[in-house]
Amino acid sequence: QVQLVESGGGLVQPGGSLRLSCAASGSIGSINVMGWYRQAPGKQRELVAVISTGGSTNYADSVKGRFTISRDSAKNTVYLQMNSLKPEDTAVYYCNADLWTTRGINAWGKGTLVTVTS
Repeated sequence: QVQLVESGGGLVQPGGSLRLSCAASGSIGSINVMGWYRQAPGKQRELVAVISTGGSTNYADSVKGRFTISRDSAKNTVYLQMNSLKPEDTAVYYCNADLWTTRGINAWGKGTLVTVTS
């Protein structure tokens, strides 16, 4: 069984920063793409950023220049450094990973809430 557990969410003022972490655990053979998605109230879940095994990254236009995704493959962990946060960044942030156990699966974490408000 594979688990993705996010941490690091919370309440922050506009212009502030937060760092999210997501650790994958369980019977993992390898992890391919890892990423972060978010879902704001009343909206669909959307891509925030993804990172490949080789370190290639892709970001939503709305977060480019403010957010940075990184990963520590030895720890099966992905991070999201969020700077210059805006109220519109308020959402539940979900970790996602394409990985291999005994088969290829796509796994989701349960999410961590980020609230940006003054």
